Amino acid sequence: MHFYRSINQIKAITFDLDDTLYDNSLIVEKAEDELIKTLQQYDQLHNITKADYFAVKNSVFDNNPEIYHDVILWRIETITSILTKAKFPSSKIADIIDECLATFNIWRHKMDVPQATYTLLAKLATKYPLAVITNGNVEVNRIGLGDYFQFSLRGGPDGRSKPFPEIFELAVNKLNVPAHQILHVGDNLSTDVNGAINSGLLSCWINVFNEDIFHLSEARCLPHIEISQLPELDNLL
Repeated sequence: MHFYRSINQIKAITFDLDDTLYDNSLIVEKAEDELIKTLQQYDQLHNITKADYFAVKNSVFDNNPEIYHDVILWRIETITSILTKAKFPSSKIADIIDECLATFNIWRHKMDVPQATYTLLAKLATKYPLAVITNGNVEVNRIGLGDYFQFSLRGGPDGRSKPFPEIFELAVNKLNVPAHQILHVGDNLSTDVNGAINSGLLSCWINVFNEDIFHLSEARCLPHIEISQLPELDNLL
């Protein structure tokens, strides 16, 4: 554990999800593979490849760069574009989108949450109000974490995604705690650390790969705390 900035008092904690509370490596990739397999079951899309899918996804972004704030909407617009170009009847498009999203979400939630995460959150929840701020689409109730958090905010419906300030400001308002007394915990130096600090929150960086922060180009500012594993928070709090 390393301390880079002074901390006076912590009265609430917000958490990122992916690669913070569990290992997210390959989870999204697998979910996207299964989504594409769902599309391939239709004759018109039997030969669609992952490269084809991402070409359309990138085109959707090029036409509407702000869509990246909402990963679910981006996925829906990508599938819609693919189906429209393949000349699917408009009457079938909504059902196929629902089928694709259902498949994606099943695989998106197949991560293994460590027992240490449950143990830590259960302990912290008795001392602090806890909340989630995520840019992804994981639903905390589907992975057994919902009971520990007062609410979960997601980029898109709850404002522009991290590191933009709106979603942090909404969390501050909902927690009804001064920003400088809220600790945000996350693995990403840009979205989590920079976003939290620029919004007036305290920040804790989980250095998953044991990197030297002073040699990372994305380190625009130092966190208040650096840890290498989530359970280290127990020693601090």
